[in-house]
Amino acid sequence: MQSTSEANQRIARIAAHLSPPNYQVMEGGSNIGRANCRAKGAAPGFKVAILGAAGGIGQPLSMLMKMNPLVSVLHLYDVVNTLGVTADISHMDTGAVVRGFVGKDKLDEALMGMELIIIPAGVPRKPGMTRDDLFNINAGIVRTLCEGIVRCCPRAVVNLISNPVNSTVPIAAQVFKKAGIYDPKRLLGVTMLDVVRANTFVAEALNLDPREVDVPVAKAGAGSATLSMAYAAVKFADACLRGLRGDAGVIECTFVDSQVTELPFFATKVRLGRSGAEEIFPLGPLNEYERVGLEKAKKELAVSIEKGVAFMSK
Repeated sequence: MQSTSEANQRIARIAAHLSPPNYQVMEGGSNIGRANCRAKGAAPGFKVAILGAAGGIGQPLSMLMKMNPLVSVLHLYDVVNTLGVTADISHMDTGAVVRGFVGKDKLDEALMGMELIIIPAGVPRKPGMTRDDLFNINAGIVRTLCEGIVRCCPRAVVNLISNPVNSTVPIAAQVFKKAGIYDPKRLLGVTMLDVVRANTFVAEALNLDPREVDVPVAKAGAGSATLSMAYAAVKFADACLRGLRGDAGVIECTFVDSQVTELPFFATKVRLGRSGAEEIFPLGPLNEYERVGLEKAKKELAVSIEKGVAFMSK
């Protein structure tokens, strides 16, 4: 049988995973600080925060990140419903310690000391809402979250999912520039869903295993998905974590600050490393069909980028 002291220690550790206060005081005066609330046997890894963890993308994304062995601490933040998601996911018997934060006043606590930030936050389009209405709301959310990153973890790698990525990445860049902390290698727009879809469709057409297909995608415009977006986001986040660990040859597509075209941002393959996107690869040779498609995409992309920059100029 466990002693009363050992039992209290275990109860305190579990409670501290789920409760926002900085410490829990148990019977017998046992104080367990949040910094010490690592599950026994948890492997060393990285500290990851998901902003928008209670949403349609955020919930499956949180669950899948809890399963990643490279994650040691997983912070889940949202303005509502975060603690229920946290309690549910914390029951999974994997190494990552999960902590939940709910409400705007908990943003800084959720971000403090994090190494990878994943942002699926945003609202879905509602009846009667124009695209501009939706953009202004989500743009404001991204700006607020990025201001929190400036205060609490300015050296973190940021994976931005919130739509439209072609506009929200420039918004985040402007926030970081104004604060004097902008590092273009560490701001990565997540375009992995387009790659995942392309790999799947090409594999189906050619009767191949999609795991053996790699289709780089440069696109303009926004897509829509929840479960497959969460899968794609986790696949990209895992690549970022492997890069942060120092693994060699981690190459994925992402929307980044780029000189590949005349536009300030573009989605191409990059090599991920300890400082984010450490090398950006050129497009390579294009056939006529691809050149026409590229020029069309660049025109749409230029408008989206400018929309993000203009939002920050208001």
